[in-house]
Amino acid sequence: MNRIPDERRIRIVQALCEGNSIRSTARIAGVAINTVIKLLTELGDACLAYQDEHMRNLPCKRLQCDEIWSFVYAKAKNVPAEKRGQFGYGDVWTWTAIDAETKLVPCWHVGSRDAEAAMIFVDDVRSRLAHRIQLTTDGHRPYIEAVEAAFGADIDYATLEKIYASPAKSEQIRYSPGTCIGTKLQVRQGQPDDAHISTSYVERANLTMRMSMRRFTRLTNAFSKKLENHMHALALYFMHYNYCRPHKTLSKPYATTPAMAAGLTDHVWTMAEVVALLERSN
Repeated sequence: MNRIPDERRIRIVQALCEGNSIRSTARIAGVAINTVIKLLTELGDACLAYQDEHMRNLPCKRLQCDEIWSFVYAKAKNVPAEKRGQFGYGDVWTWTAIDAETKLVPCWHVGSRDAEAAMIFVDDVRSRLAHRIQLTTDGHRPYIEAVEAAFGADIDYATLEKIYASPAKSEQIRYSPGTCIGTKLQVRQGQPDDAHISTSYVERANLTMRMSMRRFTRLTNAFSKKLENHMHALALYFMHYNYCRPHKTLSKPYATTPAMAAGLTDHVWTMAEVVALLERSN
């Protein structure tokens, strides 16, 4: 069976991690589109398995959680009648958590924005932690119920809701967010430190996702055509984010990735090491 050289596979993965689409990556690397998709599928599975195995007993102290919207196949209003109501067609939400200190993303979940998805996600978060944490989310009701079910009283938990002014009706600002005019903080469990009740880090991390994955870019025709490709792209993205990409808030005086800060590795991973996960999974 033909196999592309490791050097070219590394080039493909680098292009994908820098936010290129599958088609542009194929052009840059000089390979067929199906070659890129096959590599993304196999490496995405390998990255998912590696992180699921190694992100356990984590020393995280202060977590923030949020969800980010995207769509697969078509926007919800354009999904054919025979596919409406099926997950993977239309709106898809990625639930993310980030450690405010190490900037590690310990886990994520792709699902709907409902109570069932919240329960799966928060249970996964709980299973990866070494000790009691402080958690901040927005006021989305499924979080509150899921945190209670997963952690009980063994958590310091608060919600932060941002209050926005009603946007003016103008074509020039139709895609701009409303002005934040205040916040509402509420302690839900335990004794969270008021100074660390925030969702700023996870919101900024979600913005980085939008800028780093072509399929998350708004107002373009770039989107995931299949749910499987969407999930594989996320697995590769978070592998690169956690292990390969030094975080600017951690990189003084040395280049430090979130995985290094969390004690999961002692060096910045190269793209060759990520590609080598393919061999481990075989």
